Amino acid sequence: MNLHSLKPAEGSVKKEKRIARGQGSGRGGTSTKGHKGAQSRTGYSRSVGFEGGQMPLQRRIPKFGFKNPTRIEYVGINLDRLQEFVDKTKATEITTASLIEANVIKKTQIVKILGRGELTSKVDVKVNAFTKTAKAAIEKAGGTAEVI
Repeated sequence: MNLHSLKPAEGSVKKEKRIARGQGSGRGGTSTKGHKGAQSRTGYSRSVGFEGGQMPLQRRIPKFGFKNPTRIEYVGINLDRLQEFVDKTKATEITTASLIEANVIKKTQIVKILGRGELTSKVDVKVNAFTKTAKAAIEKAGGTAEVI
């Protein structure tokens, strides 16, 4: 085998369709576009979802649900995850800034501490929100839970 003798596998390369190259090509005349109508003309572009005049799917199906524009989307961090964070960083104070720095949350996210797991370290937590059980658990461990 040499570089000059390399060929693609049999049947892997198809011949290109040479459209609009005269009647002898078999694809001359209308060039596979049919007769007349918008789709045969240059510059035609069908709008997204157009189904040939039939009522499109996105209009046939009814609207449902409700998106609350004032909803606050919290990122939940449980007490066990908070304990892991304290063990890893040896921090005595946890703020949103320290969580962002440690890549636990993103800059734009709002944090809520949730009550799953246990917190054994005394730690001061300053974030956006707490559940009642989480706040009680932090205070039981000797720390403070402050809403910012």
